[in-house]
Amino acid sequence: MTEDYLINYQVALSAEESFSRSVALGLWMRRPLTAWHFLLPGMFLWNILRRRRAIQQYSTLFLFPRKLALDAARQMIEGEDRDGLLSRAENKIQEWLSAQKVYSPRVLHGHRKQIRVLMGHYSQLLQGEGESYSGLVRNTYGTRENYEVHVARLTAAEGEVDQGLAEIQGGTAESWDRLRAEQVQVAQLRKKEVDQIFPEGGER
Repeated sequence: MTEDYLINYQVALSAEESFSRSVALGLWMRRPLTAWHFLLPGMFLWNILRRRRAIQQYSTLFLFPRKLALDAARQMIEGEDRDGLLSRAENKIQEWLSAQKVYSPRVLHGHRKQIRVLMGHYSQLLQGEGESYSGLVRNTYGTRENYEVHVARLTAAEGEVDQGLAEIQGGTAESWDRLRAEQVQVAQLRKKEVDQIFPEGGER
């Protein structure tokens, strides 16, 4: 086995870190904030935290399940059992949710779906060819339509997580406003990403 997958791992991780920061920055600029912001230390003091610290903390929360799936995909390529990796990742997610005081069966189920979707995605990227994240995605999925199928599956899993978070917060209009702010920000960034990788009417 060549070690190209380790280079691709770093490329994918850097892309996810950048995406997470972009989501956090967009939410900071847009406010009101999403449900996840209330999990941060000094929750109600968000507006007086320095922007850099606040964005770093939020992006860490957003990134956690994604990096967990990326690490599991790398370990699967290195020969570990897929089912065992999934079980271990799901246990870590459950522990993490409990520590953040947002555990519910529905939130956990949504994250399980998210982990499975992302593991499949990352395992392909890590074994793919390309000198950039865009190149890896383009060479792995081939067409905009194929990649949009992945994005739709991921969005559906994230939507289930959001449903669970809203229930934990009582399903209030305020909680949904915060969650929708994140959904809008993520959707806009993903649309921009898709357009850059697979420009409509442009070269593939």
